[in-house]
Amino acid sequence: MTSTNQRARTRRNMRDSEARRRVLIATDTYPPDVNGAGYFTYRLATGLAERGHDVHVVCASASGPPRVEVRDGVMLHRLRSVPVLVHPTMRTALPLGVSGHVARLVDQLAPHVVHSQSHFTVSRAAIRCGRLAGVPVVMTNHFMPDNLFAHAHIPERLHGVVGSLAWQDMIRVAETADYVTTPTQRAAELLAGKGFRRPVEAVSCGIDLERFRPRPHERAAARVRLGLPDRETMVFVGRLDEEKRIDELVRSLPELLRRRDVQLALAGTGQRRAELEQLARSLGVAERVHFLGFVPDEDLPLVYVAADLFAIGSVAELQSIATLEAMSTGLPVVAADALALPHLVRPERNGYLYPPGDVAALTRHLLAVLESPERRAAMGTASREIAQTHDHRRSLDRFEQIYAEVRPASRLSRRRVPRVASASWERTAAA
Repeated sequence: MTSTNQRARTRRNMRDSEARRRVLIATDTYPPDVNGAGYFTYRLATGLAERGHDVHVVCASASGPPRVEVRDGVMLHRLRSVPVLVHPTMRTALPLGVSGHVARLVDQLAPHVVHSQSHFTVSRAAIRCGRLAGVPVVMTNHFMPDNLFAHAHIPERLHGVVGSLAWQDMIRVAETADYVTTPTQRAAELLAGKGFRRPVEAVSCGIDLERFRPRPHERAAARVRLGLPDRETMVFVGRLDEEKRIDELVRSLPELLRRRDVQLALAGTGQRRAELEQLARSLGVAERVHFLGFVPDEDLPLVYVAADLFAIGSVAELQSIATLEAMSTGLPVVAADALALPHLVRPERNGYLYPPGDVAALTRHLLAVLESPERRAAMGTASREIAQTHDHRRSLDRFEQIYAEVRPASRLSRRRVPRVASASWERTAAA
């Protein structure tokens, strides 16, 4: 009997050992950076670590000097960094020496898989080093050129040319990975439309359904904690930058205020805050627009709990984690009919879509939600139901399967793998 038990324990230990993987995640944005790609990477890394995997993340230093630290069960290898010239709130790893540092990490760690989160400086170095070492390489694309234009101050007449070149660069790097994923089917179709000819799997960024859950009985208390008056509240969570089209939400307020006692709360930082403040003053609605600034991650669920609905005018979302968080909290959503947002918003079921730029249509849909408590409640319930199909545990399950199944192609010659690019604008597009 003892021998049988020992053999059973040995088999279990062998299975556990085989299931436990050493994963090297390469990313050009990671908390304390505030953006969807950074948050997804953090949740992926910490989620894998909680499941017993040996997880390492290589990324830019948050303060400048290089360092190695353990945070939330993840070993962070932070590379020497400098501020991004066109986005001073973010930092980028110094390109000089990145390839050598990442190559040493791959050699020392001998990871079972390298998972790159973009095609920029750190990430493309990891793809290159992984391929040269014969390690399976997975790449997840969060890239949209629209996130680049405002920060890099590229003239609008050049957007088409620059965007095309940026897509070509991304595709050249992606073609060297062994497996490519992206958050939504719409994002996968976009890649195919830009010339990527290999299969791309849509794997949702996922959402923590327990952390972001409906708590309508706490709404008034949440408003107090956030310093908001206790009245009907629309919220937006994200960067206050051009492609988010937040000005459309502000422009809707004068008409809304003729019918409803409503306010707009904006959680996030960005380059357009001063412009938005001036716009609110010029429209006479400054007292109804509340800039919450950076909200610590532990307090973020309160922003959604305090709201009656979520509004987003962005035209550059490959999924929108913030929209998923709002839906998981049980909020109706009014969103721009652009890119991946229609995959989350089902018109007249959990919200409405409006043509980007059409403030009149946006206003009508906001009123349709606000003026009917019954419709608002039904849409909130539907949002929660849709969000449940994006449970982050399912996403972790799928990435574990991908890691177990992906196999490296034959090692590429050094001449065939794109080298690390040093353009200062690159990292902003991952935000």
